[in-house]
Amino acid sequence: MTLPQITPVLLCGGSGTRLWPLSRKSYPKQFALEIDSRSLFQATALRLTGRAEGCDFAAPLVVTGSDFRFIVTEQLASAGVDPGPILIEPSARNTAPAVLAAALHLLAADPGAIALVAPSDHAVPDPAAFHAAIARGLPALEEGRIVTFGITPERPETGYGWLELVGPVSADGTPVALSRFVEKPDSAQAGTMMAAGNFLWNAGIFLFRAADLVAAYRRLQPAMVAGVEAALATGRPDLGFLRLAEGPWTALEDISIDYAVMEKSDNLSVVPYDAGWSDLGGWDAVWRAGGPDAAGNVTSAHATAIDCRDTLLRSESPAVELVGIGLEGLIAVAMPDAVLVAAADRAQDVKQAVSALKARGAPQAETLPRDYRPWGWYESLVIGDRFQVKRIHVHPGAALSLQSHFHRSEHWIVVEGTARVTVGEEVRLLTENQSVYIPLGAVHRMENPGKVPMVLIEVQTGSYLGEDDIIRFDDVYARGQGAKV
Repeated sequence: MTLPQITPVLLCGGSGTRLWPLSRKSYPKQFALEIDSRSLFQATALRLTGRAEGCDFAAPLVVTGSDFRFIVTEQLASAGVDPGPILIEPSARNTAPAVLAAALHLLAADPGAIALVAPSDHAVPDPAAFHAAIARGLPALEEGRIVTFGITPERPETGYGWLELVGPVSADGTPVALSRFVEKPDSAQAGTMMAAGNFLWNAGIFLFRAADLVAAYRRLQPAMVAGVEAALATGRPDLGFLRLAEGPWTALEDISIDYAVMEKSDNLSVVPYDAGWSDLGGWDAVWRAGGPDAAGNVTSAHATAIDCRDTLLRSESPAVELVGIGLEGLIAVAMPDAVLVAAADRAQDVKQAVSALKARGAPQAETLPRDYRPWGWYESLVIGDRFQVKRIHVHPGAALSLQSHFHRSEHWIVVEGTARVTVGEEVRLLTENQSVYIPLGAVHRMENPGKVPMVLIEVQTGSYLGEDDIIRFDDVYARGQGAKV
């Protein structure tokens, strides 16, 4: 049987502040949080790849921000997923413009295009059951309906929005018409809805024909359609990405697809889903998804719980051993540069810590010690007065820009792999335990010509060591002068 092809639309925005200190603005939870050695983003892409029972997926279309574009391609390549179009948002405008841009892009290429919009930071432990749910929703598209997915509630959750169905949940899981969206309730309202039997959690996942969704936008948000069409029409290709035009995009309203379109539409159906799901919106959700032991504890590889109950202990660095003794109802997450300790029932308040740190100007509020770039990553090991020591990891075949600095000199020592180093007119290969000095002002570049990662230690000395002290003469990633990504 020929199955209709579905294009996954993966949304990769957001900062995930409730999972601080692991998730930060510079590297949010969809890329940072791993389950079974895959990031949430990778797991989402793999779940919606190829042919599955009742589904046939096209290459995913990704909508993300400029800062994450190379992280997206690197993680997809690492997972063995070939991407489709990658649309770059000039600024975050919430989900309504992002989904519309994806739908218009798909519609221009195929008038019959079918899309599945999926946030890239959800945990779905049973992909086969999820594929079956998608297949159950496909017939509704033939009637011009938009399908969303409702999660069978496990508890009277106040952190999710809910969906009210026009009738009880169908026994066979077929779509049921949506009555209304319900905002995040208080505990009493959540208990009442859970007992009623016709309420489900809102997963924020949508299945539709692109033509039907665009028609709904034209009816309900005509100004947004005009703006997104202009952003697409005047966007520009950039190294395999499509950069949406900044002018029309930044003028768009910052609004979710629920508020902009879905709550105002009368053609929504809900497919119930009860095979496990979490949006991992806070450390309490990570604790539940982690499978607490008999004492209610969840620990990571470098964390130890002694006489603890109902705790989450995570160390995100093999160099940091986290030990809890006699704890109850606590969350502790250790990073190389920050530690979170919180009462488990205050997990949703972690974002307050981010706000407090930002107000103090602490870099830990938004940035990780490890900085990801298109060629690999680096992390600062020691920072002192007029000097800095970094570890730099360069992917096989990757190259940094040909550059110079006004205020610093550098000394490179290769510790893994092979580096091709350019200093002025000289080009030479360096292997492990070999080094080179880069004088202040010298034009230089490092490349990894090998098949394995190359790692070097960089010692910087000078009057100013900021990342914007870069003059680029040639760059395969088309970054401008002083660009930090």
